[in-house]
Amino acid sequence: MTKSAAKILLVDDDDSLRRVLEFQLSEAGYVVMSESDGRNALKLFSAEEVDCVITDWRMPKISGSQLVQQATAINSEVPIIVITAFGDVDTAVEAMRGGAFDFITKPFNRQEILLTVEKALKYGTALAENRRLRRQIHEEFRIENVVGTSEKMLQVFDLVERVSKTNVTVLIEGETGTGKELIAKGIHFSGTRKNNPFVAINCAAIPETLIEAELFGYKKGAFTGAALESRGKFEDANGGTLFLDEISAMPLQSQTRLLRVLQEQEVTRLGENTPRKIDVRIIAATNENLPELIKENVFREDLYYRLAVVPITIPPLRERREDLPILTEHFVGRSASKHGIRPPKIAREVFKIFFDYPWMGNVRELENLLERMVVLSDGDTLTLHDVPENVKTPSATKDELWFEMPSEPINLEALEREIIRTSLLRHQGNQSQTAKYLGITRSALIYRIQKYGLEESDSST
Repeated sequence: MTKSAAKILLVDDDDSLRRVLEFQLSEAGYVVMSESDGRNALKLFSAEEVDCVITDWRMPKISGSQLVQQATAINSEVPIIVITAFGDVDTAVEAMRGGAFDFITKPFNRQEILLTVEKALKYGTALAENRRLRRQIHEEFRIENVVGTSEKMLQVFDLVERVSKTNVTVLIEGETGTGKELIAKGIHFSGTRKNNPFVAINCAAIPETLIEAELFGYKKGAFTGAALESRGKFEDANGGTLFLDEISAMPLQSQTRLLRVLQEQEVTRLGENTPRKIDVRIIAATNENLPELIKENVFREDLYYRLAVVPITIPPLRERREDLPILTEHFVGRSASKHGIRPPKIAREVFKIFFDYPWMGNVRELENLLERMVVLSDGDTLTLHDVPENVKTPSATKDELWFEMPSEPINLEALEREIIRTSLLRHQGNQSQTAKYLGITRSALIYRIQKYGLEESDSST
């Protein structure tokens, strides 16, 4: 906010002090409205957009305490600075408790008042921006904005609408790119916790040795490198929702501790013995078949049932191709708006290509493709010319093997063991990179490393 745009309401029954302050603030570039009467000031505050209020504490008719209380009730996001007598600590404390942003004591100099006003305006701007972002988030992640009219998506929407009105734990299942986090945000921002935090953590993106510290927090000195104490994601999400993405990648030891947290509704930081009560709704997501991982002993069955109180399965895009036209229109409009471009029309032949394409990256692949097409298009209509070659003519060899099958019988397990061993060597034993390269979760990779008795040198991280 620029000084010239900032409007300050000055309230003081001391005419001489009020005139001096009015001159100093105007000279600094602020627009100043001044009142000697607190009641008139409140009327003005209700009728005008004000960016900051400066008020004396001791005034006739309406005191500074009453003015702060009533102005805060009208608009709590406008910062209020209170002028108090020198050394009047009790007054200052009362003002802050009543909702004042800050106080200054008489006598004060020009620099002091201007610095305090500047801090107050920055605070007010931050509050306004937070309010705008909250509105934007609520609008963006309302479930109505998750696009789809197919029967399968209507069933998803129905489930989401039902669970958003409760605090039940939800497990969202679906391939990569289907929009699992968007659904999780839709549940949160449509529910009773929408004004509280939504905290997301990707379990696959955090090293196994750090995931518990990230989730549960830690005490200073709890481990090497813990120079300061830290809250975990559970505490960050207190009162709101914790979204555990790619839950299948969580190590077994951490799964055990997570299960206890869910059962007890309390969390203990690493290095501490005293648990802290929490109130957190859990939404988990996976692109893996958890029952299969349970059979492979890499995912706890009791944790699965604790998470999957209400499972929601998001269908891949290839199973709801009837949503392609509405999704395409939606993403074209959003991309055009994002880049300040007039939304182009879409030629019918583009839809024909889209209907034939497999969309292995699902909705995310479609969104990224359309943004690319919108940005690079030269005309007012997206045509076949704008569609990348790999989409127009998907590789005919995509489903073919990348090696030649021998004529003699093969040992499938020996082949899988060699592929995993070679992949580990290629990635210097980094399990996360190897799992990504092979298209499996890290926990599934660890299971196979143990199954085939691979050397530690092949699988170390």
